Amino acid sequence: MGLRVPEQPTRLRAAIQRYGLGPLLGGSPLRRHFTRAGVIVWTGGMPAPSIRNRGRLEVSTVILWPATRLNIAPRARLTIGKGTYLNRGATVICHERVAIGERCKIAYDVLITDSDEHEVPGGGPMVAPVAIGDDVWLGARVIVLKGVTIGDGAIVGAGSVVTRDIPPWSIAGGQPAKVIRTYR
Repeated sequence: MGLRVPEQPTRLRAAIQRYGLGPLLGGSPLRRHFTRAGVIVWTGGMPAPSIRNRGRLEVSTVILWPATRLNIAPRARLTIGKGTYLNRGATVICHERVAIGERCKIAYDVLITDSDEHEVPGGGPMVAPVAIGDDVWLGARVIVLKGVTIGDGAIVGAGSVVTRDIPPWSIAGGQPAKVIRTYR
């Protein structure tokens, strides 16, 4: 009689235990839009998430709610870290580079864009990368504009417009968003 080693749960088995089989099966048809993907969870409901990937879309484990939109332009790169979720109506527009960290909470109707989405007279479109750290919480209807870095653990209040960097472990709000206080 040999020694039996308990079987380690696979990533898929752990995801089924955490999210349930339905949301995982719902996310399966979305995989074709991703360049590299771990576990994709679609919580169900309509309309289905809209993914238009003409560049690179890389995720680990991501949770997408109904009406989420991901638009990636040719040669652009969008990365989303493990355990991040994008709630109903959240939109990410990526023309160059958008990086969203791990365990981020992106609330209803948030817009994240690295571009002005139009050409400037006498020049091309204005584009600058966006970087969002780990454990960031963006409240409902936050707008994150091009060239912004939001540090780890930052919280941005609902309805804020982020036009400049937010340091790690801070709470920001307003239009434009300003640091209210830091914690930790």
